Amino acid sequence: MTQNITNTGTQPAFRRQPSGLDILFIEVNKALEVLSGAAQATRPNPAGEPDVTDPELSEAEKRHAAGLMRVNHVGEVCAQALYRGQSIMCKDPQIRQVLLHAAEEEVDHLSWCHDRLGELKSHTSLLNPLWYAGSFTLGVMASVAGVPKNLGFMAETERQVEQHLESHLASLPAQDERSRKIVTQMRDDEIGHRTTAEVNGAEELPAPVKQAMRFMSKIMTTLAYRV
Repeated sequence: MTQNITNTGTQPAFRRQPSGLDILFIEVNKALEVLSGAAQATRPNPAGEPDVTDPELSEAEKRHAAGLMRVNHVGEVCAQALYRGQSIMCKDPQIRQVLLHAAEEEVDHLSWCHDRLGELKSHTSLLNPLWYAGSFTLGVMASVAGVPKNLGFMAETERQVEQHLESHLASLPAQDERSRKIVTQMRDDEIGHRTTAEVNGAEELPAPVKQAMRFMSKIMTTLAYRV
């Protein structure tokens, strides 16, 4: 039990700590929100509203841009699951807030990618439930390893995501400014998340772990581009 003081300063109020079942319901609700596309951004879309003056893409360019944005959307689904999994077992309240704040910003990315896929008349990955479950499990495992390794996992994840986004900026159709603006803002935010993790004591991960993360990421991006 934790004790809070009411605004009057005269009557103590008692607040029940969330039980394991409460946490389970919260996380299931969050997963459904993410996977259903109901999650809403809190910041304006960097691409702004669609305009009739936007350059027209060929069908091939639309398919390629949609494939890349689907990969980015999957990355944000994974980020949501990963950070929420990492926060569950985190014993440090300050670091837990760092993880949850990063997850909140990733909701913006999730929403922006979802909107862009709709504009491109495409769809999100059919394997999103699998990506979410796997990433949530990895997040819990990282959290159990302790704060330095937990933050190290966050920093390395963001470092690899930065590299993916840079490659997407180079690969997107030259006239697809809407996708480019979204990806640019996402990259800048990921740099901020990595820096935050490093400042707060992220521990460098062993080389085999980094290689395993890259291998898993390669599988995910290859499948997500198409499915």
